[in-house]
Amino acid sequence: MNKINVIFLCTGNSARSQMAEALLRRHGGEHFEVYSAGLEPKGIHPLTQRVMDEIGVSLSGQWSKNVSDYLGKKHFGYLITVCSDADAKCPTTFPGVGQRLHWFFEDPAAVSGSEAEALAKFREVRDQIRARVLDWLKEPELLGSS
Repeated sequence: MNKINVIFLCTGNSARSQMAEALLRRHGGEHFEVYSAGLEPKGIHPLTQRVMDEIGVSLSGQWSKNVSDYLGKKHFGYLITVCSDADAKCPTTFPGVGQRLHWFFEDPAAVSGSEAEALAKFREVRDQIRARVLDWLKEPELLGSS
């Protein structure tokens, strides 16, 4: 079976897109090859790793990548932006991209305050992304398209 390539895109590829990559790989990996990238990669945020470890989802093998490493070089059935900045700055058409979707999530790395407050925001965003991934996987037309 040919897997559908999916790429999650955000600005820094440090939190939201990394979480989405790992969660789709965990819940839909038999149907998808999953990637993530950023417009300005910053490295994986330590709290991203921490909140994913809490739910037993590994980021092993993931690192912060630039979108230019992939686009135009690999066909993606889906390009999914997970932040408004990436959605606005990402060209509306890319060679080799089937469908473009936008799933907005707040940037947990932008939270100012205590570590406890930041950790709470990372958990909230992680849970929102997991719910969105699981809902998307239930869409009947998803696996019938490529």
